[in-house]
Amino acid sequence: MSITLRTIRESDLEQIMLWRMDEDITKYMNTNPKLTLEGQKKWLASIQGNSDVRYWVIEVDGVPAGVINLTGLNNPTGELGWAYYMGEKKLRSIKTALALEMSMYDYAFEVLGKKAVISDVFTLNQGVIGLHKLCGCEIVEEKKNHICKEGVWYDVTFMRMTDELWKQAKTGKKYENIQFA
Repeated sequence: MSITLRTIRESDLEQIMLWRMDEDITKYMNTNPKLTLEGQKKWLASIQGNSDVRYWVIEVDGVPAGVINLTGLNNPTGELGWAYYMGEKKLRSIKTALALEMSMYDYAFEVLGKKAVISDVFTLNQGVIGLHKLCGCEIVEEKKNHICKEGVWYDVTFMRMTDELWKQAKTGKKYENIQFA
């Protein structure tokens, strides 16, 4: 299995729109958007012109499978945010998830020189929280009733990986190294 990242193209927008509106994806996200292709084109133009964010399409064996992004690239505190989702259910695996997360930490700390990577996860998404912990992340805070989505309140768990934690955590871990470029 080969995992690669590439820049989002206009030809990807319809697929990204369908993934992002899929209930399997949105149940763990802050919003349930109603997207249009025209709106997606505006979104693509906005991220292409924003040096503070970077988005990639995740491909598994050459097949578009999801999206990964980094935010806060210009943050003077050295903190970086990140998120990803795998829209293609048949291409989801723990091996892919670990490779994406650990390769992202390599990129954030060794290439970008960041000091910390932060993420927020709906507390009900225990699979992702467990994955982050397996990679060495620490829980910083859990906020009760933090996000209201369509009248329902959700608890959110905030997690962090620091450059020092990553140096310790990555020792002995084997994973496919994915290139972020």
